[in-house]
Amino acid sequence: MNISMKNDLIEGPIFRSLVIFALPIFFSNIFQQLYNTVDTMIVGHFLGDSSLAAIGACSSIYELMIGFGLGVGSGLAIVTARSYGSSDEYLLKKSVASAIVIGIVVSLSITLLAAVILMPLLQVLNTPAEIIEQSYSYINVITRFTIVMFAYNLCAGLLRAIGNSFMPLMFLIFSSMINIVLDYYFIVFMHMGIKGAAVATVISQALSVILCLFYIYYRAKILLVKKEHFVFDKGIYLEMIGQGLSMGFMSSIVSCGSVILQYGINGLGTLVIAGHSAARKLFFFFSMPLASMANALVTFVSQNKGANKVERIIKGMKISYLYSLVVTILIVILSMLFAKDMVRLLSGSTSDIVIDNGALYLQIGAPFYFVLGMLINTRNSLQALGSKIMPLVSSIIELVGKIIFVIVFIPKYQYYAVILCEPVIWCVMCIQLLWVFWQYPYIKNYVK
Repeated sequence: MNISMKNDLIEGPIFRSLVIFALPIFFSNIFQQLYNTVDTMIVGHFLGDSSLAAIGACSSIYELMIGFGLGVGSGLAIVTARSYGSSDEYLLKKSVASAIVIGIVVSLSITLLAAVILMPLLQVLNTPAEIIEQSYSYINVITRFTIVMFAYNLCAGLLRAIGNSFMPLMFLIFSSMINIVLDYYFIVFMHMGIKGAAVATVISQALSVILCLFYIYYRAKILLVKKEHFVFDKGIYLEMIGQGLSMGFMSSIVSCGSVILQYGINGLGTLVIAGHSAARKLFFFFSMPLASMANALVTFVSQNKGANKVERIIKGMKISYLYSLVVTILIVILSMLFAKDMVRLLSGSTSDIVIDNGALYLQIGAPFYFVLGMLINTRNSLQALGSKIMPLVSSIIELVGKIIFVIVFIPKYQYYAVILCEPVIWCVMCIQLLWVFWQYPYIKNYVK
């Protein structure tokens, strides 16, 4: 592997190492989210509010898939990063082989499950009758090619596990540019509707997978495996499945809460759905700097645990909390000044309901990004340390909280309850996770 593409997370200044490693992840997350966001923009501008609402109505399902894919990819790579930190190349290759097998099985299982439950799920989510067929045509194409999304997230996760967060970004930028061109071509010239946006997304993601595989073959040979590395090892498979599915289910439980919340939103009408859809896309962009640091911490903590450098882990956590505060201040300023302009630009709508509701969602939620940053940093670090249950508990708290809001508060307070739902739940989750992390034996024993 080209040494210039690697970042040493075990030695040297912590903040510099984390930021250098997190920046490519940040841009990778932006471009991965850009797939769906470009779909939203082109659909909103060329097909109108109804088609925009159709993508918005199934956006929580898309988020669930992306979240599960990222979670499993990061979780499977934890063992690889730990092996890299302890310089155990044989275990590293065994973990890569196991990750390939688990990734294929999980992605095919999701594809089969989606074929059965997708339309019933849209109906259960109270998707308006006038847009349900459009929503189905979009998300059905995405779910049929789940394995493509999983393949990219796994390749990217493995490269990051050995300190390379730069090349996955390069591949994703290229394929994102292709996605924009294909979106415009399929929707504007081929008149395929929002189904064309989904087809463009799948083709573009497949390109990023191909580029990742070529790079690993020629420049990251440490990740190449042979037949003997696929020999079944119960211990490794149990650890890999535990880490991968734990992070995947953690993300999925969070996304299931978003699916349930979508049920409450869908009952508020097409224009509210459209405004929330645009604001939600902006929320994901705003949260990218926080999510990138949290993803970087997975590799940072895993490698340093492999090297048994607990003091470095603790310093890294404190730095990540300060980083979250600075990012939040910038997001608050941006939201207060430009929220309406951003919603208007993204949605292509001239409706006051769409623009005002979207802007309100961004402005009220902005100060709570600090809590969100602390939450995801702590949860990811617990996963990297080997904790599988307590991070899941935090996700269950979020799921239960969203169910309560949908049943009790949204019918009474309408869109204001939607806006306040996640910030309130984040506060509860953050308290639980901070207590668990600083009481975790590996950390607590050192602090004492």
